[in-house]
This record gives sequence, structure tokens and C-alpha cells, in this order.
Amino acid sequence: MSRESVVISGAGPNGLLLACELALAGVRPVVLDRLPGPSDEPKANGLVGQVIRHLDMRGLYHVLGGEEGPPRPVYGWPFAGMALSFLELDDNPMHALLITQPLLVRLLEKHARGLGVDIRWGHELIDLEAHADSVSVTVAAEGQTYGLRAGYLVGADGGRSMVRKRLGVDFLGHTSPIVSRIAHVGLPDEWLVPGQGYDIPEFGRLKFGYNRFERGSIIVFPLEPERPLLGTTEYGQTVDDADDAMTLDELWASVRRIIGVDVPLQTPKAAGPHALRRLENINSRQAERYRVGRVLLLGDAAHVHSPMGGPGLNLGLQDAVNLGWKLAAVVNGRHSDDLLDTYESERYPVGKRVMMHSQAQLALAAPGPDVDALRTLFGELAEHRVVVEHLAHLLAGSDVRYDVGDGHPLSGRMVPELVLDDGRRVAELLHRGRAVLLDLSGGAAAAAAAAWADRVDAAVTTMTPPPAAALLIRPDGYVAWAADRVDDTAADALRVALARWFGAG
Repeated sequence: MSRESVVISGAGPNGLLLACELALAGVRPVVLDRLPGPSDEPKANGLVGQVIRHLDMRGLYHVLGGEEGPPRPVYGWPFAGMALSFLELDDNPMHALLITQPLLVRLLEKHARGLGVDIRWGHELIDLEAHADSVSVTVAAEGQTYGLRAGYLVGADGGRSMVRKRLGVDFLGHTSPIVSRIAHVGLPDEWLVPGQGYDIPEFGRLKFGYNRFERGSIIVFPLEPERPLLGTTEYGQTVDDADDAMTLDELWASVRRIIGVDVPLQTPKAAGPHALRRLENINSRQAERYRVGRVLLLGDAAHVHSPMGGPGLNLGLQDAVNLGWKLAAVVNGRHSDDLLDTYESERYPVGKRVMMHSQAQLALAAPGPDVDALRTLFGELAEHRVVVEHLAHLLAGSDVRYDVGDGHPLSGRMVPELVLDDGRRVAELLHRGRAVLLDLSGGAAAAAAAAWADRVDAAVTTMTPPPAAALLIRPDGYVAWAADRVDDTAADALRVALARWFGAG
């Protein structure tokens, strides 16, 4: 039985990004996945919010298709299908990146392999046994089984996580009787109104984006030429043969029930793969615990939500960035095991908050006159800038503030998008996945942190005007300590923060 530092069950985006984070810190995990290779099944179609900044901090934003330069904010986003405008916000936190999940997985896999990660497709984790000093796992591959002994195991194996079930961790929440269907489709060319939607005979305009009706809702996204993505959502519905694969005829029938007319849905003209998915029942659930000894849960294994607002994948990727540097510090002997407790204490409340707003959006999207009244009221509230600002930060995840034990206004928050006097962006300083001490005091902070030079990069530089005299930035981009002047008291507080997050100097 071979011994590995870390085994990750699940080679989806969350597991692969965690593997990349670990590898940057010198820990090369083994990643197992039951599938024979990356899935071509389209799921998520983009990334939104703070995760874009995380990717930028690793130099991955452009690798994944982001435009040149720093990520630019988008000037609007839907809440329960209602358009919010961020044009008047001074500090717009919402970023977005269009990328299909299959492409995201392929690019992250390539990046991970380049960092030396061992990815084993077709190798399924089928059992585990936790010990005081390790975790034993049993893996099935090619008709045989073999064992691995890991220092730590991370379950990134989805909403039906075997790891979570084997641990006996409750998945708390509820299930809503809702059926969603989605597919790439072909529609008559003569119906297309460029930039607006489709004019359907005997019905009218089905606009691009979200369309809410008395019997449900329909979304239409022209993400790629000649194969628009069309989806329906019906509330209070069930499926007679849930185990049967979905068909275009089933989606056609759903569209007819919602708008009352026939819409001929064809296979797209463009080459596949084509989405053809049904989601019966929408789960809003969160694992009771994210950590049990040497086993941790990540992404959908820890939380599942309504897709309203696009929280799921973005939340999981941020989990990975939070966990990666902490797990590496423990494996490398830089920090005690209790650092891993902060993964749950920081990320659990964030997951709970995302569950709240995704459930709220699901409720506001339901058909019916009572919800009509709520949407009207919500629309009136959204005319106020303070409400829009609150919702923008909620949806982006930029309202997160961790308890880092420091009272400076910047501490516990993601570092602002700073540009130094020499033209460098702070995001560039974090490309190596190491902590950064941004010293704008002339060197006093760097001198106080000299004992941590092997794990914290000190950048003595200038910025006009400075946001603070010095900032200690964790590898995940969150500020662990900041001070407006670096005197003896501040230097002592800096050393306390360094020891707390990065081990003894």
C-alpha cells in the first residue's frame, strides 16, 4: 500500500483547482475519479464573482479565456431573473468569465499535470477508513482494487459524495419539487431576432435570458453560434420515469406546457457535445461538518444549492483556494493540524449565506400572483442604490469577512484590486501561491517579518495613496493583518499574525 500526502476523490473543477493549489506549495496529491476521462456533458457555463479574482491571483484568468488586462466588472446581473444594473456603483464587485465546465476541467487538468499532479481517470474510491495518523482508501480500477494510505483525504466527489456518506456526515436541508430541463437546441433561423431573442408564431417574443410565465420559466442563452441553450423550470412537478434519459421530445412537451404553443426543437446544426439534462428536485443542502479528522469535504460534497444566481461552482472553487494553502502548510510541517479547523469556520458560514440567497431567488422565480406581488416590491427596492450595492456584494461574495483576529478595516476581507506605483498589480504578487507582505512603510514591516522569509514574500514598494502602511495577504488573497503605521506595537501584532497563519518563525 503506497503512502501519499493527500488523496483527492473527484477530478472536477474543485478537485483539480485544489490539486493545483497544493502543487504550487510543493505537495503533489493523487487525484482519483471514477469516470474514464473528463466529461463532455455541459453543466455550468461560466464563472462569476470573487472566484474570478482568485483565478487572476494565480495567473489563470487569461489561461481560462479571460480578456487581456485585469478582470473587468460586468455592469449587471440577474437576481431571480430580474435584471440588476451596477452602472452607478463606485465599487462594482461583480466579474464574470464565460467558459463551459468541460473546457474548464480540461484546462485545469492540463495546468495540474504541468505542476506534477498525478490524475488517475477510471480509478474510483470505493471505501475509506480513517486512522489517527492517516486515512486508508480502497480504489477500484480496471476490474481490480488496490489500496492507498494518505495523510489527508479530500472528498470533492459531488453532491452524492461517497466520502461524506462513508463518514456519516449529515447533509442538512430540504428538497424542492421542481423539475428543470436544459438542452442545446436548433430553432428556425427565421425566428431569430439578433441580440434579442426568438419571435415564435402564435406566441410572441421569447427573449434571450430569463422568461417567467404563469406555469413556469424558460431560459434562452445564445452562448455559441447555431446551438442556443434552452431550459425550462416547472414548479411542483415530478417525472414518471426519472431514470430514463431526457429527450428533446420531453423538453418540447415542457415548453408547450409553459407557453401553450408548439416550438419545434431540433438537434443543433453546430457540432456537439450537446447538453441534454434533466434535474428533478432542487436540493438546498449543506454538510453538517466540512472536516472529520483527516478527511475534508469540498465543493458539492459540502454544499448543493439551486443554480439560481450561479453559486455552486464558484463557491466550490473558492473553497479550494481557502483549503489549499492551509492543507499544504500542515503537510509540509509548517503549521499544526488545527489550522485546518479554519477551513470549516471560514467557509461554512459562506456556504450557508449562498444557500440563503439561492433559495430566495428560487422562491422569487416561482409562478403565481403572490410571487408577482413580491417581485413588484423587489423591483421597487432595487431602484435604490444601497439595495443594489448590497445585492451586488452578496452575489459576488465580496461581502465575506473572515475573523482573522485583527481589527483593521481591511483585515479579514479580500485585498482590494491595488495597483502599485511601479505598475504591478497586487494580484501578480500572488501568482506563486505564497503569502505576501505588502510593505508600503519603507521596510519596517519586512524587517519585523524576516523570520518568515522562507514562506512569506515581502514586497517593499510604494503606492499613491497607500491603503495602509502594510498588509499581510494570505495566499487566498484575504488580508490577515494591516496597519496604518508600523511602530513597535504594530510590528508585534504582525508577528502574532504571521505565527497564527504561517507557523512559528
